[in-house]
Amino acid sequence: MLIAFEGLDQSGKETQSKRFRDRLRSAGDKARVVSFPDYGTSIGEEIARALQGEREYGPDVMQLLYVANRYERKPDIDRWQHANIILLCDRYVASSIAYGEAQGLSVAWLNSMQQFLPQPDLTVFLDIAPHTALKRKATGRDRYERDHALQVGVRDSYVRQAANPSWLRVDGERSPDDVAEDVAEQLEARLRL
Repeated sequence: MLIAFEGLDQSGKETQSKRFRDRLRSAGDKARVVSFPDYGTSIGEEIARALQGEREYGPDVMQLLYVANRYERKPDIDRWQHANIILLCDRYVASSIAYGEAQGLSVAWLNSMQQFLPQPDLTVFLDIAPHTALKRKATGRDRYERDHALQVGVRDSYVRQAANPSWLRVDGERSPDDVAEDVAEQLEARLRL
C-alpha cells in the first residue's frame, strides 16, 4: 500500500504522514514515511541548489529533476512494498503535476514520465490557502514558496486532481490534532483497517 500526502508547503504533509505512520505501527502494521524531494541523493542536492537560487532551470528541467529523484528511490519503494510495508509519501507524483501544471507544462507529459513509478493507492490532499502557508512560514521560504501566483495555481491543480475517487480532501486549515483525527478516520474508513 502506498499513500501519498499532498498539498502546499506548510499544509502538514510531514506531520500528518508521520502521525499516521505512528498510528499504523501502534496497531501492529509495518509503515514507513518517504519524503520527496529526497535531498540526500545527488539529484536531490541539485534540486536543493535550484530552490535556493544557486541554479537556474526552467520548469520542465525542474520537473525532470523531481521525477528523476523519485526514480532514484524506486528500487527502495519496490523493495518496501514487497516486504508489505505501508508507505506514506510526503509528496509524490501529484506534486509534479500540480507544480508543472501551474507553470504551464502539459499534464499528459507530466503523467507519462511518471507512469513507471509505483502509483499511490490513495492520495490525501491537505488543503490550505496560499496565504495560510505564508502565515505558517514567513521566513526562509524557497523560490516556489515565495511565488504567491504559483502557489494559487498549484492549489488549483490539487483541487482539480482531488476529484479523482482515489483522493481524500482534508481541510488542513485546522489544528494538527483535528487534521490528524480527520485523516485517520477517512483513511481507516477507506482502507478498512
